[in-house]
Amino acid sequence: MMAWGARWLLIASLLVPKALWAEETGAFFNQTLGDFSEELEVAADEGKKGIFLFFETDDCPFCARMKATILNQPDVRDYFKSHFLRFAVDAEGDLERTDFKGNVTVEKEFAKPFMGNRGATPVLAFVDLKGELVVRYTGATRTKDEFLMLGEYYTSGKYTEMPFTKYKRSQR
Repeated sequence: MMAWGARWLLIASLLVPKALWAEETGAFFNQTLGDFSEELEVAADEGKKGIFLFFETDDCPFCARMKATILNQPDVRDYFKSHFLRFAVDAEGDLERTDFKGNVTVEKEFAKPFMGNRGATPVLAFVDLKGELVVRYTGATRTKDEFLMLGEYYTSGKYTEMPFTKYKRSQR
């Protein structure tokens, strides 16, 4: 039987090369061990504005389109990397996760409060450093500019003043 310290070292050695490879190839999402209460602490320690969650399903063509045409753009990656920790969550997944309050659950249960009544994906969610959902956008954005505008809508605090549709009009 392997001691816990040896197990952790083995896990870390397997994750670090993958994380470095992901950074080199410009991956949009951060790696996580699944404890979002800890991720809040990391976000605060790194001076981030919050956490961005991308709720997806395996068979979602809109999720795939966003990944292929928007999330892979260098200016999008740079902006979101500077302001948020970023995680993809399988809205139908069974992987164990710890929510922002420290409760252990599975991905599909973690996703429910963020998904709204429709259950459509993707859902783009911005969570503040207290672990509270402050901005939710259901569906794919049409362009990278609209996606960047959504990030700016949160980081500027305009979400407290107006809905995103009004903010978009004000930016034109």
